Amino acid sequence: MEEMLRQGTKELGVTLSDMQISQLVRYARLLQEWSQKMNLTAIKDDEGIVTKHFLDSLSAIKTGYVSGRVIDVGTGAGFPGLVLKIAMPEIKLTLLDSLNKRLTFLKAVCEELGIDDVEFIHARAEDFAMKAGYRAGFDTVVSRAVAKMETLAEWCIPYLREGGYFLALKGPAADEEIVGAKRAITIMGGDAPKTVEVQIPYTNLNHRIICIKKVRQTPMRFPRKKAIVAKLSVEQCYKKRK
Repeated sequence: MEEMLRQGTKELGVTLSDMQISQLVRYARLLQEWSQKMNLTAIKDDEGIVTKHFLDSLSAIKTGYVSGRVIDVGTGAGFPGLVLKIAMPEIKLTLLDSLNKRLTFLKAVCEELGIDDVEFIHARAEDFAMKAGYRAGFDTVVSRAVAKMETLAEWCIPYLREGGYFLALKGPAADEEIVGAKRAITIMGGDAPKTVEVQIPYTNLNHRIICIKKVRQTPMRFPRKKAIVAKLSVEQCYKKRK
């Protein structure tokens, strides 16, 4: 696993120290141990963890937009947020998830790895985005494998300060999702999306990172409660309340 990480990060253009490599290996072992007693990930083999979790998460660094105060919305088992924190210890990280058992795991990982400056938030993304100090409070928002782009735009962009970036780590279907989400992105205050393509080392996976700069404030009625989202699209709600 160590050698895969060294070579894989080299191919990505990401430099990690021996200590950071060791932290990732220990993270993987804890993920494997905890996954025997709770549903954290279906990917439990060494190669899968390195490629589909660690290297995929680290690919966000290639955008050049991961900096400052960072929130990982729907972090799950810590991807990509905690992996980025290990690689970039200077960022100030918040991990948000709706399931507390996942955060319990992440707290244990941070304690084991000696990472003591991570904030853990047990909440739904659409609810916590209304909280003072968090709404428009982040330089970077990251999210991976959580929802389609229209929904993600509504959940994530409100957390950004103007000038900050939302990074959605997606697969090959990203272009189709962008088409369906363009209007929602604009309404949330986002600029036109840009896509960074990344070939994940050791695989034939060609992933895409959708990068959205926030250029305007998000209207205060967004994000909406889940029940409202089920009834009206972002644009329908926006037109109805104008």
